[in-house]
Amino acid sequence: MKKTILAFAVLGTMAGAAQAQSSVTLFGIIDEGLDMVTNKGGSHVYQLASSVMQGNRFGLTGTEDLGGGLKAVFMLENGFNLNTGGLGQNGLLFGRQAWVGLSSSQFGSVTLGRQYDSVFDYAAQFAAGQLGGGVYGAHPGDLDNSNIDYHSNNSIKYMSPMYSGFKFGGTYSLGGTPGNFTNNQIWSLGASYNQGPVGFGAAYLNARNPGTGMFSTSMSSLPETLMTPIYSGFMSANTYQLIDFGGSYTFGPATIGATYSNAKFMNLGSNPMPKGANGPASGFAAGSTATFNDVQINALYRFSPTVRVLVAADYVTRNALTQQDGTPVDRAKYLQYQASVDYSLSKRTDVYAMAIYQRALGDDSTGGPAVAAITDTTAISSNSNQFVARVGIRHKF
Repeated sequence: MKKTILAFAVLGTMAGAAQAQSSVTLFGIIDEGLDMVTNKGGSHVYQLASSVMQGNRFGLTGTEDLGGGLKAVFMLENGFNLNTGGLGQNGLLFGRQAWVGLSSSQFGSVTLGRQYDSVFDYAAQFAAGQLGGGVYGAHPGDLDNSNIDYHSNNSIKYMSPMYSGFKFGGTYSLGGTPGNFTNNQIWSLGASYNQGPVGFGAAYLNARNPGTGMFSTSMSSLPETLMTPIYSGFMSANTYQLIDFGGSYTFGPATIGATYSNAKFMNLGSNPMPKGANGPASGFAAGSTATFNDVQINALYRFSPTVRVLVAADYVTRNALTQQDGTPVDRAKYLQYQASVDYSLSKRTDVYAMAIYQRALGDDSTGGPAVAAITDTTAISSNSNQFVARVGIRHKF
């Protein structure tokens, strides 16, 4: 008996030593606030809304040292609605991220699972939505996915190590259609440079059959009913193509940044409109392309280590189109202005206030007059103007 007890004690010591080479971290963000939203059915709406400055989440991330600079890595990240207690990402348990892979300090990392694309990894860091504008301050409709409203399932990702401020990588999401390797596939490439006061990033993304792939409910952080009219009528496209650039320069307490994205819904009419898609009854002329250009300028100023102010202006245009019955659809324009102030109470808790105004002109993707549609608000405007004011609190753990 004594020998048996001694053996178990030795094994326990060995297990403890082995575990010391691994680490698992529980982390999360809780964001909540009060909104005032104009022009919902012609009236103001006052509502609690969560996941605005940052998406609510909790997750586990971990590493195991395999020796020689090689590690096993994983991430399981859940999203949730603080006001209902419900799961985010359309009810997925780990809808934000769920992946596992290998990481080398010399060669970079390869990971497999549900992941963010290269647009978010390399270019989105320069957009106002990621600098303190929150989801409401994302580019109108999150047209270029810089707010990561849409994720990549079944994806393989490579990320390089950092080389003197430079890094690069790419993702490939398998469509999973028998007999058609490219159906619903998504692939992206990107690179960024951050050294001293200068930052720059660029990314390219290509999604085949985006209505049933990239913009489908299984990929989206949003319920189908919240897909923006800015582009919901273009889900019959054969291909969604995105080119995205961003950059910034920091001098003293100030950072000036700019982004540009070119998004195309190509070869409209190639695929049936997905169930629930909000598009015109007649559809668009077969083979036409809807092209969006988005330009943003932003400025971040740090008054002190605890107080930051962000301002930004965004301008989006879309070309004119023709429906199948010959009805013209006018070009669209979206003008958006925002300001936010953030005050840190501690390293993990801050309070903030933000205001966003958007004006829409022309016709939207449904063929009707464009309405303002500030990203991810549950109250799409009933006319061409919308204003959102918010005060909130965020806690990180």
